[in-house]
Formats: sequence, C-alpha cells, structure tokens
Amino acid sequence: MSISDSDTSSSYGGDHKNFKQISRERLLQEMLRSTKTGDSKSTWKVLIMDRLTVKIMSYSCKMADITDEGVSLVEDIYKRRQPLPTMDAIYFIQPTKENVIMFLSDMSGRTPLYRKAFVFFSSPISRELVMDIKKDTKVLPRLGALREMNLEYFAIDSQGFITNNEKALEELFGDEENNRKGVACLNVMAMRIATVFASLREFPSVRFRAAKSLDAITMTTFRDLIPTKLAAGVWDCLMKYKKTIPNFPQTETCELLIVDRSIDQIAPVIHEWTYDAMCHDLLNMEGNKYVHEVPGKAGGPPERKEVLLEDHDPIWLELRHAHIADASERLHEKMTSFISKNKAAQIQHGSRNSGEMSTRDLQRMVQALPQYSEQIDKLSLHVQIAGKINGIIRESGLRELGQLEQDLVFGDATTKDVIKFLTMKEDTTRENKLRLLMILAVIYPEKFEGEKGLNLMKVAKLTDEDMNAVNNLRMLGVQPDTKKSLTTAFGLKFDIHKKKRAARKERPGEEEKWQLSRFYPIIEELIEKLTKNELSKEDYPCLNDPSPTFHGTPFTGSENQNPHSMRSRRTPTWARPRGSDDGYSSDSVLRHASSDFRKIGRRIFVFIVGGATRSELRVCHKLTGKLNREIILGSSSLDDPAQFITKLKMLTTHELSLDDLQI
Repeated sequence: MSISDSDTSSSYGGDHKNFKQISRERLLQEMLRSTKTGDSKSTWKVLIMDRLTVKIMSYSCKMADITDEGVSLVEDIYKRRQPLPTMDAIYFIQPTKENVIMFLSDMSGRTPLYRKAFVFFSSPISRELVMDIKKDTKVLPRLGALREMNLEYFAIDSQGFITNNEKALEELFGDEENNRKGVACLNVMAMRIATVFASLREFPSVRFRAAKSLDAITMTTFRDLIPTKLAAGVWDCLMKYKKTIPNFPQTETCELLIVDRSIDQIAPVIHEWTYDAMCHDLLNMEGNKYVHEVPGKAGGPPERKEVLLEDHDPIWLELRHAHIADASERLHEKMTSFISKNKAAQIQHGSRNSGEMSTRDLQRMVQALPQYSEQIDKLSLHVQIAGKINGIIRESGLRELGQLEQDLVFGDATTKDVIKFLTMKEDTTRENKLRLLMILAVIYPEKFEGEKGLNLMKVAKLTDEDMNAVNNLRMLGVQPDTKKSLTTAFGLKFDIHKKKRAARKERPGEEEKWQLSRFYPIIEELIEKLTKNELSKEDYPCLNDPSPTFHGTPFTGSENQNPHSMRSRRTPTWARPRGSDDGYSSDSVLRHASSDFRKIGRRIFVFIVGGATRSELRVCHKLTGKLNREIILGSSSLDDPAQFITKLKMLTTHELSLDDLQI
C-alpha cells in the first residue's frame, strides 16, 4: 500500500475560512470523516493519539466534534488498552520509531487489538519506517489508510499558532557552547512551521532577520544566525512539499517573515492593558482556564467552577483586545441593556409588575428563561472578572507603574524616575519591580554594569536570581557599549550622552483613547513596512527571489491579481446581524466571527523564535483589519510575563528545571 498525503479540496475552496477553521476541518473531515468508507461507514471507531497529537487535536476541536465524526473512544498510544477486535481504530500519531513499533504491536499477530487501522501521521514519515510497516504482512491487509496529514502545530487562535518548543529560549540563546540541542530544536521548529503551509496550501516568499556584526572583527555567533538557519530549514521542507503534496502551489502565494525574540525584549515584560493580557497576567489562570466561585445550590457553600476564555464565547471574542477600562465600561452597558430589553430579567429585577403581564408575555418569558440563564451567566462572569482585575490594579498601584513603563519606553522618563519610584513605592511586588528594571536595562544597558547594577538591585530589593533575568537580556542582544553610540537589539541607535532615550517613537495618526495604550510591539512596524515593500532587504533578506508579479501590486484587492492571492469572503448566513430583543447580540462579535472582507490580499505569516506575547497577537488582529490582509502569528510558544522571566532566568541556570524557578 502506498503512502499518500491527505488531500481534499473542501478546505481550500469556496468561502474564506480562517487559519484555525482550516486546521479544524482538516482534522475532522480529511482525517476522521475520510475513514467512513466501505464496511467502516457506520461503525464507531477508536481514536488513538500520542502526547503531542492529542494537544494538536484539543486546540482545534472539541470532544463533541470528534464524537460527531463517529469516534466513541479516545486512547493514549502509550497506555495499556483493552482489545476491541470488532472496532476500527484511527491512529493520529507522530512518525517516530516508538509510535510505529506501538502501532505494529497493536495490529500484528493472530489477534490484533482492532479490526482495521487508519493511520495518519502528523508530519512526513521516513522511508525506513514506511518499509518497516510494509514488511509486516499481517498488518498490511488490516490497513485502511496510511497517510501524512502534515499538521503538527497548535492552532491557539484564529490567527495564531505555536510549534510547542517550550525550551527554545534556553536551547537557542543559552550560555552553552554546545549547539547540538539548538540545531535539533530548529529542525523540529522548521518542520512544524512547514506543516502550517502544507495545511493551508500556501507557498511563501521567506524573509528573515539577517545576522548583524558590530564590526568586521566580531565573529557571527550561533545566536545571530537563528532566523537564517530556521529560514533555510523551512525552505528545505517546503521544497519537498512542492514535489510530494498534490495541488501544492509552485509559485509564491503569501509572505513569511522570520525573526527572533531579540528584536523586542520590552514586549514580553511591559504591562499590556487589554482585557485578554490582564486576565493572563494578573489572574492565576491555567492556559485559558479560569476558576471562579458560584453560589451553592439550595443555599449551600459556594462551588468552584471552571470556564474556558476562548473564541466560542462571544463576549470574550468582542472584548479581549479592548483596554481593560473600555471592556469594563462596555460590560456595564451590556448588562444594563440586557436587563432593559429582556422580559425574564425585568421580572427578576422587579422592573415590571408581573400582574400587568399578558398571557403572551408570560409565555415569551418562559421561552426566554433557558437562553436568559445562559446569557446572564456569561455576562455576570465577565463582569466579575473585570471587577477582580480592576481591584488588583487599584490595590497594587499598577496605573502609576504602567505610566512609568510607558514614559521610559517613549523617552519621557529616565533612571532617576525609576529610582524615585522604587524608593517611594516599596510595597510594589518583586515581579513588577523586576519587570521595570528589565525595561530600564533594555534602554539603558550601561546602567547595569558592575557596581551600578548591584546598587539598582539593592534599591529594588531584588535577589541574585531575579537579577539573572536582567543580566541574561544580554543574550538577547542587550549590550552595554562605551562607544559614542549604542545600538540595541531592536535596531534603534541611541546617543550614549543623551539623558533621555526612547525605545519607541510616537506614531503619527495613532491616537489612543485610553491612557497606557501608547506602547506597541516592534512587529507592528515590521509588518506595516513589509506590506508597503519598505522593509530593508539588507536587514531582512529574502531566501527565494519571488516572481516579478509577486510584488507588482500593492495587495489592496485589485481584480488583476493571480487567483492564489485573493480569497472571496462572503459573510455566512449565521453571521449576518439580525435584530435582537435580548440586549445581548453584538455587531462587533459578528464582525469578528465572519471576518467580513469581500476581498483580501495575500496572507502574511510572522514567526518569532523564542516566544510571542499577547500584545503581538493583538497587533496581528488589528493590522488584519487595517491592511486588509490576514496576518498570522507563529512562535515557539506564547508566553505571559511570568513565564518569559522564568525562561530568561534559565539561560544561565542549566542545572535547574523550570519547576524549580518561581517568581
């Protein structure tokens, strides 16, 4: 039996689907639904996955989706499993030797665990392992499918993915001379990035941040070459896909820009004031899981309830990128509007005399009760979360700290202001003081040399372990320089003699309604320059020279572009605004859900090695609307400030594990 790449056209034609929808449809339709053939059409199946593929599946699909496709049981390939000889099995696994051995062990011999096996690999499988499968004459007749899905990434957002290289920062930027781990890390990362393009049937022009030497004598290090090496690795994988995947584009259809964490060391630690970022920064969330207390039944003690703050929640979808103050205001308006327009809510809040209600009103009220209960629960949840965040902001004096952070970044504050703050606000948390010093170190690295650094540490009352995070910023390109000018890793030149320096310039035409929203990640500038074809070809060279027509048009949706560069986006009927009398429906949510663009230019992919931030993901959503191009952010991981700081400390602490280091 020949191995084939899973290929159906359903996901790639017709109405535009966002990145996460395509990933979901490939898993449900190309993989699970494709097994409903011949005598397997009506039977329930077992889905067997490994530790990575179960996460791939859970980021894109819900258990109900999987059940709807005929799966009655989900199993771990490494756990002892009950034989089910009358059932068919679907294997979604990585193409490793261990997994293939486990699969062959399940299906060989006189009594296999399952009747038939449909095998789908998450990435390309080696010829040797294919031969091992083909050699087993008992297994071959029991094979229903043997395919490469080429889908080995976590779709964390409608416009974001991670490659799950959680140790990338340590393995690539660490203080070890041995690059073996770094090379292995980049190889896995490159292969997983390439599967994103395999899934979307996109072929990118590949640009990357070039290595910068300070002078002719300085040797280029492994760290300097990370984006270069990753770009080459992705390119190698794409070249194989061009030859092996049916209908894979042969000319460029999109753009990929590869950078690393050294381009912006401020974004991971500065306070981001959106609802989404504040939830993950200030609340003890586990991934997207939030735990809160609800009143107990029949007057009993309060009960703990887990909720997921994800795309399926329309309020979350609408407010996640709003400033926390804006989100709070809008939640208050929603609650007021909901109560004023919803009959069931009016009865509960006593705003209407129930004696005056007609039979028809009562009937409508009863019909509205289940829907009312669900909606009021959702609204109440977000009102509670926003209230909790605002309470933490007030109690910890976060507004004053946030203002100082922004002033530092835009050149309106200096080291003196930081020292004054640390002296006056001694009750500021250790983590917040550390984050402030890290921002200072990026802008004024010379202030942390020798005694100066120790004095700042004493003023802030930080530990040696905390200062490791500040000192390790040098591995991301923050270097003190006693020469006339100072170049930081994000490419801005500072005059060393100037008392005030800015890490960001004010952006013309970017007036923010809310205080503390001036900061923007560097990738915002890079993406805008890329779309205008103004990104320096010396600093960001292109690995493949795109065809002359690729940059011939400004990507604004003109009709003469090639078919690959356009996607027709018709609003699906379920997403068209309808009149609502419950005070809950939101045009903004519907716009998010349907991505209501008629025509949109080529996709842009930005990949950040070493961890991305929520502010960078927000920028990709913002620029998608502004530039009329779908912008997808990829990274080795998505890190909140505490996670980033812990990883940064690890760069010089190899004997410790992540679990040992707590902020």
